[in-house]
Amino acid sequence: MPQDQLEFFQQHLDSTKGRHVYTVSEITCDIKIILKNTFGEIWVEGEVSNFKTYSSGHFYFSLKDKDAVLQAAIFHAASKDIKFKIEDGLKIICFGKIDVYAPRGEYKLIVEKIEPKGIGSLQLALEQLKQKLEKEGLFSPEHKRPIPYLPSKIGVVTSLSGAAIKDILKVLERRFSGAHIIISPAQVQGENAKEEIARSIKDLNRLNEGLPAKERIEVMIVGRGGGSIEDLWAFNEEIVARAIYNSKIPVISAVGHERDWTIADLVADARASTPSVAAEMVMPKKEDLNKQLERLFGGLKRAFPKRVLAFQESMDEYLYRLRINARHLLELNKECLDANIKKLAILNPIILIKQNKAKIADLANQIHVRTQYFIKLKLAGFDACIEKLSSLSPLGILSRGYSITFKLSSIESEMPGEVLEPNKPVGSGLPSDRQSHWAQQGTIVKDVESLQVGDNIRTKLRKGEILSKITQIK
Repeated sequence: MPQDQLEFFQQHLDSTKGRHVYTVSEITCDIKIILKNTFGEIWVEGEVSNFKTYSSGHFYFSLKDKDAVLQAAIFHAASKDIKFKIEDGLKIICFGKIDVYAPRGEYKLIVEKIEPKGIGSLQLALEQLKQKLEKEGLFSPEHKRPIPYLPSKIGVVTSLSGAAIKDILKVLERRFSGAHIIISPAQVQGENAKEEIARSIKDLNRLNEGLPAKERIEVMIVGRGGGSIEDLWAFNEEIVARAIYNSKIPVISAVGHERDWTIADLVADARASTPSVAAEMVMPKKEDLNKQLERLFGGLKRAFPKRVLAFQESMDEYLYRLRINARHLLELNKECLDANIKKLAILNPIILIKQNKAKIADLANQIHVRTQYFIKLKLAGFDACIEKLSSLSPLGILSRGYSITFKLSSIESEMPGEVLEPNKPVGSGLPSDRQSHWAQQGTIVKDVESLQVGDNIRTKLRKGEILSKITQIK
């Protein structure tokens, strides 16, 4: 403990001339003063553990070594400037002040600056982002598109005040004047550079929407002149990398830094070491094109006679093969035609109608013969049934001398206007409806016990009926 603090406590004890009892608040306050006065602003090295982030933007974690643990916090004002990702196990060096949180009696390090141990914070942030984007496939060669040859419309994303745009325009004009250049300006260094670069890339893509293919921007140069890693950092930002990856226009990254590659270089379809080199990649020299055309034209003139002779020989060979193939094809078609004629003759509707008429006549005759035979069979069966019915009919029994006696009810015997006359058939001379009435009345007499003296009976004979009245029963 510093000498001045010891003297302070000694004077305090001497003044009281005895024991002094501190309150919790007093001792905590004194400890806080001692820690602040003793340590002030310090650098602390340790390993991160139990790292947590909150929606407020504050970070809380522990710094530890093999013998001790120190609680630490990074508040929102300081956390927003951290470029790399803090995670458990990372060895870091922190700059800040020791503070005491009285309500819990805890002391912790309030971090104002932080950097990874052994590597710069920007370099660590770059490596972390590279690993993340590589896992997602943003650097994949399969995604890269070829740069169009001799494009008619070129897009450029860079600063209007930098040397890069001047170099690009100078090279394009020198190599092939007349190309259509569209510049989408953006700040390429500073706080807002990453958002402006990403927005300019998207603006050029939106400009192509709805245009026919011949009027679209065919290639885009995105870049700036050289500088330190801090100057070039906007081209290492994730938002720029994703804008390049999602661009439908092929992108050449032209960040003027030959030694190190930026993330924009890794994501782009092609990489140029400087903006001038990017312009040379996009546009070939007009003189080179003219020389190439002359060389091709000369070769064509030299090869023309030979090509014509070879073509003539090829034509003769083709004509000979064509004649042979045509003759062979004609013979095949003639054979096919003859076969089809024969098939048509067999399937001639007139012939088929005659054949079917004969079949129909034969079938009709068979139906007639079979119908007559069927009727005869049914008539013979009918006659046999009639004979059976006749043999079993009560009328048949009557014809052999038998009779049937019916007992008449009292209603029948008392019907007005009816006279019982001997030897006169029952119902004779009566209307047909009266005959039907008599036929429906009476009960068959099977023994004398069902009769009484005075009952009226009706006896049916083979011919006619007898109406009687019983006078005696034996």
